[in-house]
Amino acid sequence: MYSWVRDRPFESDALATLAIAVPFVLIPQALGGSPSRLIVGLGLIVPLAWRRSHPVTTAATIAVFGLLQLAVTQSLMIGDVAVLAALYSLAAYAPGWANRSGLALALIGGPAAALRFYPTSARYLTLMLGFVATLVLSTWSLGMMRRLRLRDQDRLTERARLLELERDQEGRLAATAERARIAREMHDVVAHSLSVTISQADGGRYAAGNDPQAAIAALETISVTGRQALADMRALLGVLRQDEGHQLSPQPDTDTIPDLIEQVRSSGLDVSLQIAGRARKLPPGPALAAYRIVQESLTNVLKHAGPNRRAWVRINWRPDQLEISIVDDGRGAGAVGGSTDGQGVLGMHERAVLHGGTLHAGPRPGGGFIVQALLPYRETH
Repeated sequence: MYSWVRDRPFESDALATLAIAVPFVLIPQALGGSPSRLIVGLGLIVPLAWRRSHPVTTAATIAVFGLLQLAVTQSLMIGDVAVLAALYSLAAYAPGWANRSGLALALIGGPAAALRFYPTSARYLTLMLGFVATLVLSTWSLGMMRRLRLRDQDRLTERARLLELERDQEGRLAATAERARIAREMHDVVAHSLSVTISQADGGRYAAGNDPQAAIAALETISVTGRQALADMRALLGVLRQDEGHQLSPQPDTDTIPDLIEQVRSSGLDVSLQIAGRARKLPPGPALAAYRIVQESLTNVLKHAGPNRRAWVRINWRPDQLEISIVDDGRGAGAVGGSTDGQGVLGMHERAVLHGGTLHAGPRPGGGFIVQALLPYRETH
């Protein structure tokens, strides 16, 4: 019922007006009363149907008929309660100027009606004036309380709307970040696997005529690399599935970097690995970032360093951070037009920054290319 009254202000006020007008105005006047009282009574009551949708017009109409009542009638009427209803509506729904004007007019009209209809002793008149003023101020105060409540409801509604917008925005940002993460993973898996495969295919083609065993070894490496890439792709795409029972293979980490070095070495790149310091167990995020940085760096060496190149990978476990250095003696950035801001380098930099680290990549003095990354970490037990 409250929701219906709130959502249909005109219909509910019209029904209330009809419930007042019929028993207290129409029927008494039909049984015996002057036409002037009937007109004034209806003029006071009927405008209440628009008291919430058009509070200023309603109050002005009731004020006009209230002044007409002072001129043509000799006593108060049941319809005079409309004056209090109009004052309440002004305080609750009307603009500030109309609210203040209505209060001033009621404070003037109330005593005027008391003087007009009850010209008795001064003591009784004083009591009547006090009663009218108290009634007017009380009604106006109730309307102001309603105004404040409506204002609080509007604020809560606006706050809820802003929270919904913020939630939707956070969802979009999270989806964007997840898409970027998946794109980095796809790039690392595909670029590394294809680079190794192409390198092995070229080597196997040249060796097929003179050394069949070398060609067979190249094909075996291509097979292993392709299977590993397929497994990585399945694991990555499995994250996007909603099947809670789907088992995912472990993500690569710093413990699998030696296996990566062996895989790259089997593709024909002369690469050495040096590990210094006490190895620690990293959280999954930084551990995967370290693996992908080494993987992407060696992939770039395979693609851009040129023939007869060598690479050195150094893993230094510092007390508070992991230092990763990948150096090669190939053609460096010149192989790609001197650019160091490709998708691979950008992805490595994003991975390092995501976990609070830094990464520098660029040509090194004397030729070649260098990638240096620092990843702060907290040990997991």
